[in-house]
Amino acid sequence: MEARVSDGRDISGEFDGSDAGRAVRRDGAVRAAVEQGLLGPGTPIVGLLDVAGIRESAAALRAAFDAVTAPGTPVLHAFAVKATPLVPVVRLLHEEGIGAEVASPGELALARAAGVPAERTVLDSPAKTPDELREALALGIAVNADNPQELERLDALMAEGTSASPVGIRVNPQVGGGSIEALSTATATSKFGVALRDEGTREWVVRAYLDRPWLTRLHAHTGSQGIPPALMTEGVRETYALAEEINERAGRRQVDTLDIGGGLPVNFASDETTPTYAEYARVLREAVPGLFDGRYGLVTEFGRSLLAKHGTIVARVEYAKSAGDRPIAVTHAGVQVATRTVYAPGSWPLRVAAYDGKGQPKEGPDVVQDVAGPACFAGDLLAVGRALPLLEQGDYAAVLDTGAYYFAHHYAYNSLARPAVHGFTVDETGTGTGTEAGAGTEAGAGGVAFATVRTAQTVAEIVAEAGGEHADALTGELRPGRAGAV
Repeated sequence: MEARVSDGRDISGEFDGSDAGRAVRRDGAVRAAVEQGLLGPGTPIVGLLDVAGIRESAAALRAAFDAVTAPGTPVLHAFAVKATPLVPVVRLLHEEGIGAEVASPGELALARAAGVPAERTVLDSPAKTPDELREALALGIAVNADNPQELERLDALMAEGTSASPVGIRVNPQVGGGSIEALSTATATSKFGVALRDEGTREWVVRAYLDRPWLTRLHAHTGSQGIPPALMTEGVRETYALAEEINERAGRRQVDTLDIGGGLPVNFASDETTPTYAEYARVLREAVPGLFDGRYGLVTEFGRSLLAKHGTIVARVEYAKSAGDRPIAVTHAGVQVATRTVYAPGSWPLRVAAYDGKGQPKEGPDVVQDVAGPACFAGDLLAVGRALPLLEQGDYAAVLDTGAYYFAHHYAYNSLARPAVHGFTVDETGTGTGTEAGAGTEAGAGGVAFATVRTAQTVAEIVAEAGGEHADALTGELRPGRAGAV
């Protein structure tokens, strides 16, 4: 039996049937996590990552673009590390042929720790410091300049010596926004890139390339969740047209690679994967055929669409109560792991699945109820008025599609600890016995093996991060010249 899921829109929906293997693996992993002690009274929240699902997404992305590009076309799929900034995840994707797109020194350090080589790394950020740019150029990492002032910095750095880094400019095609304003990056006033439709800007961009033979890439990103594929395609078409104009005026193929960003939206309403990479690639080929004829190398920067469907937050129901005759399940998953959903539930509704105290899908009639988090403010709610089998004390609430931008992006409200994250594999052949390290539990027909991706944060680590070693810093006399004075 599969867990029944509340889809985030008021009404409980039966499992869709699409991508059924993912749901079966998830149910097996939740049960095994309880049986193996990864979940319980002392460990009331955990993040789970489906390794097989991640591999499937990586393979689907590669296959989708392989199917539409001319043979021999250089294509780099660079995972947007911000989506799930966990070293083992980046390493897994690297082994699956996916590079890394980074937007900070921290993300670059994660990519390097995961073993991603410089030539498969892209640096994007609207606020790169001179030191960050210098490091990227020294390593040979691709750099996309965000604005004219950054390009001036690159001029100076490139004059200091040679670099193997491919360098380009990020443009904002200004094709419009989607349904989530905060994630729409090609609006008229977006903070990202050079605004291509502003007066005089297009000519400035062309001239910038003509004056700098080392500018060989062009980058644009229309946005992510809430951006329809048609709008994404329009952004790519505008960028391609600009590359063609630059090359025509240069009289040669100066721009040799187009970085078309990522941003494929995720379906949070069911287990179905839609839109797919294959659908998007076909739409792009129909709309911009010259992009795929072999004249241009391609870079993509997908993040959420690679990981979201393969992550689950599972939290124990600590208390079950009611108010105004509506049941409330108080769990250990809230704003600290699902910040966007708590603060903007209309834009970020998540499905919730109910499991009993043994990790089995919960049975029983649907009951309209709230699923609350542990933080001390009234709005810390994962779901309001959801129809689910009644969650009772000791049960588990699983928050689905949270593999990107959720449990890896901790919000330290109330000094709540970061949960552990475990990757899992399931032997779906029926022959596994779960004897791998960390395994030992049967799940469905096969065994479930877990691997630690990130350990749970300890109270001692919380104290240290909160300045514990400087406890007396503000109680003594502060004088200019005294050590520690500001």
